[in-house]
Formats: sequence, C-alpha cells, structure tokens
Amino acid sequence: MNRREMIKNALLSAGAMTASGAVAQEAMPPHPRKHSFPSPPTKPDGEKMPNILWICTDQQRFDTIQGLSNPLIKTPNLQKFMAESVTFTNTFVQCPICSPSRASFLTGRYPHVTGLRANGQKIRETERLVPRILADFEYNCGLAGKLHLSPCFGGRNESRIDDGYSLFWWSHDVSDQWPGQNQWYNWLDKNGVKIPPPPKHSEVWGMPISPQYTQTAWCSDMAIQFMRQQRLFNPWLMSVNIFQPHHPFWPTEEYLSHYDPAKMPAPAYKQGELDNKPKFQRDDNKGAYGGVAVSFAKTSDEEHRKITAAYYAMIEQVDTEVGRMLKTLEETGQADDTIVIFMSDHGEMLGDHGMYLKGPYFYDCLTRVPLIIRWPKKFKAGLKVDALVEMIDLAPTLIHAAGLPIPSGMQGQSLMPLLTGETTEHRDSTFTEYFDANALYNPPPICASVRTKKWKLSLYNNLNTGELYDLEKDPGEYNNLWNTATLKGEQAQMMQLLASRMMGTVDPIPERQMTW
Repeated sequence: MNRREMIKNALLSAGAMTASGAVAQEAMPPHPRKHSFPSPPTKPDGEKMPNILWICTDQQRFDTIQGLSNPLIKTPNLQKFMAESVTFTNTFVQCPICSPSRASFLTGRYPHVTGLRANGQKIRETERLVPRILADFEYNCGLAGKLHLSPCFGGRNESRIDDGYSLFWWSHDVSDQWPGQNQWYNWLDKNGVKIPPPPKHSEVWGMPISPQYTQTAWCSDMAIQFMRQQRLFNPWLMSVNIFQPHHPFWPTEEYLSHYDPAKMPAPAYKQGELDNKPKFQRDDNKGAYGGVAVSFAKTSDEEHRKITAAYYAMIEQVDTEVGRMLKTLEETGQADDTIVIFMSDHGEMLGDHGMYLKGPYFYDCLTRVPLIIRWPKKFKAGLKVDALVEMIDLAPTLIHAAGLPIPSGMQGQSLMPLLTGETTEHRDSTFTEYFDANALYNPPPICASVRTKKWKLSLYNNLNTGELYDLEKDPGEYNNLWNTATLKGEQAQMMQLLASRMMGTVDPIPERQMTW
C-alpha cells in the first residue's frame, strides 16, 4: 500500500471523506498522539516530519538577489542558498499590500475569502493558518517579527486568532508605537541601546547603531535560539518575519556604506507613461499612499539613487542573517531534516513607473517576489522553475510535505511536483486583487489583475478603465494597450480569463453535504 492509499484509508475510517473525495477542513482526522521526545511524531507512512524555517521579508521585490537578476546587490548567502534549492522565478502575491497578502499565504486562500481584504481589517476567527494546522500534529511553532493579521496602527496591539504559535516574539516594525509590546524594543532596553526615531518616508540615512542591534538581527537571534532549543524536539516551524527592506529607507550606517549611490540604477520610468494609466498612479506619482508619503515627482535623481542604495543595503543585511540561520541548522545537525523557505509578502515600486512604496496597481516590481525553497535530499538542488506560481500555493505545499491531507478550504495548488522535478508546468495564469486595501483614495480602488506569460490585464471597477500589457514586447510594462483597436480580441480574452479567475476564487467551504 502506498502513502496516498494509507492516507485515504485513514480518512475514510475517520468518516472525514465527502462524497466527492475532498477532505473537509474542519474534519481532519486525529493524528496518533506521540511524545515529542525521544520519539518525534511521523507521517502516516512512518517517515519523519520535516522542520520548517520560514523566512519572510517585507516589501522585497523579485529582482534583488545576486546571481539571479541583480549584479549590483551583495547577497552571497542567498546566492549559495539558491545553488542548494529550488528557485521560482515567476511567483506572484495575491495582494500587493501587507495584511491581505500575509493572510493569503498563511492560509492558502485568497484575501477576499479570508475576510482580510485590507490593512486595518482582522482575519476571520475561523481561518486556519499553516502553523495552526501543523500544531495539531505535534509541531511546535514559533514566530519572531511581524504577523499583521489584524489592526495594529497608532499603538493598538495586534490581536490574535488561534494561530498555532506557542512562542510569539512580536515586533511589527522599527517604530516604538507599542510601549512594552514590541519585543525588539524591550530587548534593546535590556541591552541599554537607544535609537532615534525613524526618518520620514523620503529621507535616507544610516541607523547609528551596530547591525547586531537591528530588528533584522534580533529576529535572526530569536530564530537561532528557537532552533537550538528544538533540535531534540522535532518537528517544528519557525516564522522569521523580518521588517526590512520595508520603508523607511533606514539601514545601518555600516551596510549603507557598502553602496555608492552614484553607481545605483535610476528608476525605470518613462516621462509621460502615466498619461493613459489609472488616476491612482498619477496621484501616487505626486506622493505615495494617495499623496501623503514619498513623492517621486519631488525627488531628485540623486535622491532616487540614494533610496535604491539604502534599499539594497537593508537586503544585504537580511542576507547576512539568512547565512547565520542556515549555519545554525548545519551546526545543530538539522539541515537535512528542515525545509527552508525564503520569500517576501510583496514588492516595492522603488521609483519605477514614477512611484514609491505600494498601492492599487499590479506591476511586476510590486506583485512578483522571491521564492526559494530547500529540502536536502528531497527537492532538486540548483533547479530554477519558470512556471507561474501564486503565493497561496505555498500553504498546501507545506501541508503536503508534512504528509498530511490538504484541507479542502485551501485554494492553492501544491508545488511538490515542481520541487521534485516531476513537472515544469503549474498554472496558466496568476490572479491578484486589491479591494481598497490601504491608503485613502478617491474613489476607493476596487481592482483586480490576471497575468499570463504573455499578457497582463488589470481592471479598475470604479474608474471604468484598465491596463493591458504585452509582456513579450513590453516586459517593463510602460505601454498601456487598453482599448487598442487592433487588440480588441486579446483584451476580450483576458477579460474573460479575469472573470473566470474571479469566479474560481469563491470560498470552497463549507462543503456541500447533500444534493439539496
């Protein structure tokens, strides 16, 4: 009997299989309870369950890794990690804004399905995160850094659902809005380290402290402590949610010194390109987030390049900490038994198309992110996968890797066949949504986008307009072909695909139990 048959028989005996063969999310079978020491729990086929080191940066675009697509940035540890891993080159988030994206990849469900469509909303209490599912099967789950699944602005403490994290070292960002709650600041106080208030959005300067005291290093320290303590008590999952390279553009002085602004590229922007694009982009050209943050239009060429230097410097420090965490896995003998993920929640405009930060648009620099996954002896080392991938595909992949049945509520598709080299095909399109997700615009942006390898179409509901790009002829997405007379057929086909993808994201639960 193979592993798939064993799982199926276990589910049938537990009465958890529906008439269609799908496993109900709320009716997963109980896993045999086993002590974590000295005999850790195993998969239904007896194989050891993998540990998971899940590293997620904040606001890191896909083209920021040395050896992949950027010769100017210094990321030697990630370059080495790629040689040992599977690198996905076409991974897209389901929302270009923090909270909706995080809720989506932690559940394997689209943002509007989780109830967390916008920053400032709270994820539904009934949503089941990957760490919650794994914790039900004896995983010990920890988090260091950001979570952002509920409102936490202006000093409001982030409330939690039953998320599965038994160790929770919370540090939302580099500000001190939460006295006594931001665990990184508490650690700084214990070490007698004081830092000045962060700079404004448009300012760039080096943080005047040693890199070892940054939030990036602190997140890594917490992960290293967790991994050393857990080495005899597998399996475990550790979420390392580093705030960098999210703005403010505030690396340490040491890392900033590694980059000469004069050698940085200018933003990818063509004068006049926004004239026939949705008004939100022209608004954000004057100032991000609807006019309140860094203004591309008011920023000099020299300042543009300084911002890029600071952004690269923050990513280089992330790379340093990735190296430290990977070294810990080797030193503790856990590397072969641990899945390591490196990814980000969304990208950063970085001045491209005349805008900074993020907003209601779907350029690749904002929606396309790094995704690198390693599991020695299981996944193909050094493999690059160009297939279209959605970030919601990660959750079912991790459940699959743990040998557990994928809940029917998950809408992603497991990446396991790609990771093992069984196939090179996955999706024919990716879907991304933005439902009034962050700053206040007029009218409220309600928009969605669908992308194939050749075309990208974005529809803006309240503006009765959109964008259409031929990605083969115009990979930089400068020339909006919306309503081009000679492309009416192609635009109609992409509109039909967008409608199909939107209908296909309807929540699959609760499952139908009878015919009427």
